[in-house]
Amino acid sequence: MTRLPDRRQFMKTAAATLASPAILTVPLSAQAAVTLTLGHGAAPGNPRTLAAEYFAKLVSDRTKGALAIKIAGSEQLGSDASMLTSLRTGALDLTANSQGAASALVPEIGALGLPFLFASSEPAVKLLDGPVGAELARKFEAVNMVPLDWWDNGIRHTTNSKRPINSPADLNGLKIRTPPDPMTVDIFQAMGAATQQIAFGELYVALQQGVVDGQENPLANIHSAKLFEVNRFISITGHKWESTPFLMSQIATRKVKPDQLAIIKDAAKEAGVLQRKLMAESDSKLLGEFKANSKVSVNEPDRGPFRAATAGVLTAWKAKPFGAFVAQVAEAAPKS
Repeated sequence: MTRLPDRRQFMKTAAATLASPAILTVPLSAQAAVTLTLGHGAAPGNPRTLAAEYFAKLVSDRTKGALAIKIAGSEQLGSDASMLTSLRTGALDLTANSQGAASALVPEIGALGLPFLFASSEPAVKLLDGPVGAELARKFEAVNMVPLDWWDNGIRHTTNSKRPINSPADLNGLKIRTPPDPMTVDIFQAMGAATQQIAFGELYVALQQGVVDGQENPLANIHSAKLFEVNRFISITGHKWESTPFLMSQIATRKVKPDQLAIIKDAAKEAGVLQRKLMAESDSKLLGEFKANSKVSVNEPDRGPFRAATAGVLTAWKAKPFGAFVAQVAEAAPKS
């Protein structure tokens, strides 16, 4: 795999590219190969990272090296939000991003994270295969992004450095890091926590230094980013599900031939199958590992009080300008 430039060099090169239209209009026939950059924020070993690597291999193999995918993980090219900005301008070609950051551009996607809407990832992915996913795709295309697939960012749980979370009352007085996602903020504030937005790449240090007391993420992210080292209490709250939208810049689609774009789309979906499989396998495996770890305390609270505390979130979101879409998602989700 090609060695990546550092972030400063990447941004300098991207700026130069945007300032030089002639570079962007070189005929594909004059190019020996096209290299596309894929940015994401996950740590090594995370299902998102492994699926991105698989995607890159599929594209290279199926185009016989005519397309190369350069991967920049672990927020090498900035936070999820900044990568989305780069995607819209064409400075970045692809990103396996986050639902929270994407909701700043397509607020409707936040509805997928309604509290306790999904007990597992499978029904959420199935929902996205239908009209809900098609509507979200149209919204992303309106902001110069092409959704290639909906990867899985898992059922999310709560960790902190102070105490087990057995009821919403245990969150009172705790500072909880959330992604820049209005839905997650609303959920935790409804349960009595104070919330603060911190980039995922800065989260470990923020927890270590006590800037925040806790955070919420799927077990795969808690493990790969080693958050359990600085947050020994892991509470299996299962308060929401999130997608990982795998997006391509509309500008990048014009860098490749139609048959190559078809290969990219197929490879993204094939890598998505792997990514979702790895996420599903990690849940049961990591829960067992955490329970066996004497340095970690795992509790599985009754979710009834948490459901009751967050019941008003759906009502508030139905009152938003895109409330009809929120209602559509809530109605289409399986009833537990």
